[in-house]
Order: sequence, then structure tokens, then C-alpha cells
Amino acid sequence: MEIAAVIVALVFALVVALAVFATVKAVRAVQRGVDRTVTQARRTVEDTRLKAKKYTQGGAAGEIADLRLSLRTSMRATQEVLRSGVAEDGSLSESLALFERLSAHGRELDEELRKLETEPDRERVAARLPEVRERTERVTHSANALRWAAQDRARRFAHDDLTELSEQIRMEAGALRHWEQEGEPSAEGRPAAGTGTGGTGAQDSAAEEAGARPALDKGPDPRWQTRHSWQQAKRPESTA
Repeated sequence: MEIAAVIVALVFALVVALAVFATVKAVRAVQRGVDRTVTQARRTVEDTRLKAKKYTQGGAAGEIADLRLSLRTSMRATQEVLRSGVAEDGSLSESLALFERLSAHGRELDEELRKLETEPDRERVAARLPEVRERTERVTHSANALRWAAQDRARRFAHDDLTELSEQIRMEAGALRHWEQEGEPSAEGRPAAGTGTGGTGAQDSAAEEAGARPALDKGPDPRWQTRHSWQQAKRPESTA
């Protein structure tokens, strides 16, 4: 009885531990989802504010908003392309590491531009504007270069894979039409049934040939026909 009680206690403790572990994981997953939602909402609000400021305010204020918007858009697009592509192409890991280093400069530059937005001294802003404009162009150009190279690489791989697949399908199609390679006469070159002195023999030969090659005359075996997920089910004739 004591052994049974110990086993029950251990099982109960294990169940409780698993329940606590699952609860903690669920809470952390929910927290990460909330954090992502909040971050995305803040990003959307900030981008909307910058767009409005870009089109409604002129001078240095509008240009700074334009610089921040182009910087944030370029960095975000490059980050998405590299992080999604590195899972399929390990060669992008080095590019992603370079982008992380570039991101440090981008974040520093974005913070500097944000401070210039609230700078009350217009002369100081005008004096700093050429330098931050040049830095923004360099950062965005580097980010765009990484993104475009990754996209061209993925497109090249897809083109090469499609070319190889098309060649394999061409060879397979030729193998399926093996009778053409064996020099089988076409239907136009065969004598018509019932003509000449050998009409009966021709009919018997055609019947034997049809019985020998049922796959060519009767169509594919229904057991070989597999309906894929992208094929629609055939509607019955009685359906309105």
C-alpha cells in the first residue's frame, strides 16, 4: 500500500508539473503575441504620423519626416526578406549578420532624426540636415542592395529549378511515348479494315493488337488516377 501511495503521489506531482509547464508556456506565448501586436501598432501609428507630416509640412520638418520614413521602410523590408530567406538558403546568414550591424547604424540614425524633429533651433536643424541626409542615403542604399541581391538570388534559384524540372518532364514524356521511338506506323499508314484480299486478316490483327495494348485504347486505369488537393471534385449529373 505504501508503494502504491508513493506511485500515486509521483504521478500526481508529474501531472501538476506538466500542467504548470504548459500554463507558463501558454502565458509566455500570449505575452509575446501581445508584445508583437503592441509593437506593430506603435510602428503603424508612427509611420502614419510621418506620412502626414511629410505631405502637410514643408521645409526641414517635412524633409526629416521623409528621411525617417524612407529609412524605416527600407530597413523593415530588408529585414523581412533576409529573415524569411535564411531558412531556405543558409548562405544568407552572412548577409543577415551584416544587416544586423547595419541596423545598429539605422537605429542610431533614426533616433537622431527623431531628436531633430523636436529641435526648436531651426538654424541648427538646417545645418545638420545635409549630413543626416547623406547618412540616411548611405544606410538605405546598403539595405536596398542586400534586399535586392537576396531577391535576385531567390529568383535565380527558382529559374534554375524550373528549367531542370522542365527538362526532366520532357524526358519523362518522351519515355512514356516509347512507341514513337520504336518506329510504330501511324494510323494513316495502316490499311483500312475490309479492303483488299487480306481484310479479314487485317481485322484479326487489329483485334489482337487492341487486346495486346489495352492501355492505349481503353484509356488510363481509373485506379491510377489520383485527385490532388488543387483539383475540384467532379459534380454529379443530378446536381442542379
